Amino acid sequence: MSQLTTVDTTFLNAESSTTHAHIAGLGVLDAASCPGGRLTVAAVADMIGKRAHLAARPLRQRLARVPLGLDRPYWEDDPDFDPARHIFEIALPAPGDDAQLADAVAMLHETPLDRSRPLWELVLIQGLSGGRTAVYVKVHHAAVDGVMAAETLAALLDLSPEPRPLPADEAAPQRAPGALAMMGTGVLKTALHPLNSALAMARSMPYLDEVPGVAAIPGARRLSAFVQSALGQDALPEAPRVSAPPTPFNRPIGRARSVAIGELPLAEVKEIRRALGGSVNDVVMALCATALRTWLDKRGVLPDGPLVAGVPVSLRRGAAEPSDAGNQVSLMTAPLATHLADPAGRYAAVRADMDLAKRRFAASAGTWVQDLAGLLPAPLAGPLTRFALSALPPAGVRPMNLIVSNVPGPQFPLYLCGARVLGYYPISVVTDMTGGVNITVFSYDGRLDIGVVACRDLVPDPAELVDHLTDALDELKALARE
Repeated sequence: MSQLTTVDTTFLNAESSTTHAHIAGLGVLDAASCPGGRLTVAAVADMIGKRAHLAARPLRQRLARVPLGLDRPYWEDDPDFDPARHIFEIALPAPGDDAQLADAVAMLHETPLDRSRPLWELVLIQGLSGGRTAVYVKVHHAAVDGVMAAETLAALLDLSPEPRPLPADEAAPQRAPGALAMMGTGVLKTALHPLNSALAMARSMPYLDEVPGVAAIPGARRLSAFVQSALGQDALPEAPRVSAPPTPFNRPIGRARSVAIGELPLAEVKEIRRALGGSVNDVVMALCATALRTWLDKRGVLPDGPLVAGVPVSLRRGAAEPSDAGNQVSLMTAPLATHLADPAGRYAAVRADMDLAKRRFAASAGTWVQDLAGLLPAPLAGPLTRFALSALPPAGVRPMNLIVSNVPGPQFPLYLCGARVLGYYPISVVTDMTGGVNITVFSYDGRLDIGVVACRDLVPDPAELVDHLTDALDELKALARE
């Protein structure tokens, strides 16, 4: 039994009629290699039933709410857990191409998860061309961060078509405390909350200029520097001074989603990195800068200054960090040099800006997300969080334009129920605060698999962005050859 952290609970509280805080992955499989030549609901349900204990929280634990909302919810094992209740199947009409697949995933991504049972859902998508089957899996962000999502995948996937031996499930079922015990703990925490909140604010003050949008407020940088000096801290590297400009995808989002998937050769990205310097992540960020520049310029709305990207960062410190300790994630912001026409100058600016953002983040440890998430008492956190996330920001302090995430993955093939995974495309979250576009990249088996999700009202065809990413790769390849 464990309790949701303040960050976990924020993901729950952030949900509204237009914002759902689940993350998803879309695996495309060679179904012909399955027993019988077809991946079935029964086979997947049987496999998950045998492996659920390897990733207990995301798969078989549900929320246990505290009466009157006096405290954050707890996790407990679902006594009625049945994988088959979470697994569904649909089929695409002919010809079953990737555009149809993306449209189906967009519709699946629009629906919220049922909070009365474990917070995940899996959909088999049959009818893909070439004898392929797709598997769409979504899990609530309150249950997993990036590391826990990877552990869940590792529990379900194999290194060969033959399933590996599995350890026995010897853990006793976990139950949440009784209602009176939860209420008693909640009352005590509420009484202590002013003190804990003051301590969290004190810890955050030296790093206020890292909080997205706050750095653009006059005096924020000076206040952070003053607090650092008063506490006797060494001066931190300056956080990038960025203010997110208005774009067509930085407007209130609607309920509908649009999705696009694509892939780039990882070997070519690494060749660019060797020729131009920097890291694979620098190349990914530069590709996104170029693609977004092209998209905005075609519409005549290219801002004079850089866009601002939010970049998720894991706070886990290796194997010593318990994987069930809740979301251990923070966010750094960095400029994306979309305003620079010269490819070489744009790449150099992206490298420099990412280096500055990473050096500042490393110096501060990025704990401000956890501290600020706990400022509100539990009974008020839900409505106030939803209000804050839906409120229009003051002029000039828009937090960011979009989220860009690059997740390293295994460089060897994986198998699900004997079927080889041909590609794995991450599908993430869009919100009013973080922008109506999210680009997530996952490296797998020699490729960069790209998942773009957007608000359909703002970006109806994100496949255009994927095409621009391909063009951006060609541009950088030409630059690397000079």
